[in-house]
Amino acid sequence: MAETAPRLEIRGVTRAFGGGPVVADVSLAVAAGQVTCLLGPSGCGKSTTLRIIAGVERADAGEVWIDGARMAGPGLHLPPERRGIGMMFQDFALFPHLTVAANVAFGLTGDRTAKTARVGELLERVNLAGFADKHPHQLSGGEQQRVALARALAPRPKVMLMDEPFSGLDNRLRDGIRDTTLEILKEEGAGVVLVTHEPDEAMRMADEIALMRGGRIVQRGAPYNVYNAPVDKAAAAFFSDINVIRGISRGALTQTPFGAFLTPGHVDGGAVEIVIRPQHLKIDFDRAGRGPNPTSLDGTPARGEVIRARYLGRESLVEFRMDFDGSTLTASVPGVFLPSPGTALWLMIRRDRCFVFGVQTK
Repeated sequence: MAETAPRLEIRGVTRAFGGGPVVADVSLAVAAGQVTCLLGPSGCGKSTTLRIIAGVERADAGEVWIDGARMAGPGLHLPPERRGIGMMFQDFALFPHLTVAANVAFGLTGDRTAKTARVGELLERVNLAGFADKHPHQLSGGEQQRVALARALAPRPKVMLMDEPFSGLDNRLRDGIRDTTLEILKEEGAGVVLVTHEPDEAMRMADEIALMRGGRIVQRGAPYNVYNAPVDKAAAAFFSDINVIRGISRGALTQTPFGAFLTPGHVDGGAVEIVIRPQHLKIDFDRAGRGPNPTSLDGTPARGEVIRARYLGRESLVEFRMDFDGSTLTASVPGVFLPSPGTALWLMIRRDRCFVFGVQTK
């Protein structure tokens, strides 16, 4: 049985401006009904990659394939209207002089009856069945976003490209609209590429995350894997605040405030960084002073003094100066916990929640 071609595939796409690469040898494949998120900071090349897929930007090298047909490559560059794609952007780009129904129908071809039926079907699915005769200025931001989604889906695109489509929405509306959008996109069977700089959005919506930095995909995988097995310190830091414990690997061991860490595979005498997220740094109220338990995943407790504590609603952040080396670590504690500066407390870390990275020398 022949293998089904992915909805979208890009191979070795490269684009340079001013002599420097903005997108460098980017490849990915997106199946029908799959959401792939291009995640990264501003200027990392994710929006340029999206424009190359759309056909509004020409790549210097590489190919774009949709449903097994080549859209762009050496000697070929099909315009956006011939690629079978839908696009959604942050500003929604609705036509202010057209009704909701006319906006949704704008990209449709065929007879009036078929277009009217498709518009009605989509407005029903985005919960705007009674809004056909309204104009964009009469709608809330969330309603405008749903109209933009319906318009993008109306021609039944094979690939949906979304560039920060939810960033202009109120936080209270955003989660519900994301979920509605995701459900409809999967039902339609489009391959979706979502561009965002927000890790929470990527984790919530994506089947696969492609983390970009400096024009390249530095890590790619399911959200769980990208979060829990970051490829380097910068990848870990992009998803959350981190603590960094620095040391020197000697004989495959690195001494830290929390005892010796196994650091095999690192250069003897080389610097390493042990990374742990604040939620995995625990305050030990029961074991302080009782000494280490070498069989525990929590390892050796270490003493530090509180520098400051801040209440953030569902959690408190407590910052410590460690006795061992004067380094600073931050713990995330559920609920209200606001010890006074100077309070001495014992801390533990889960070793199975730590990431160890070698420090690259220039």
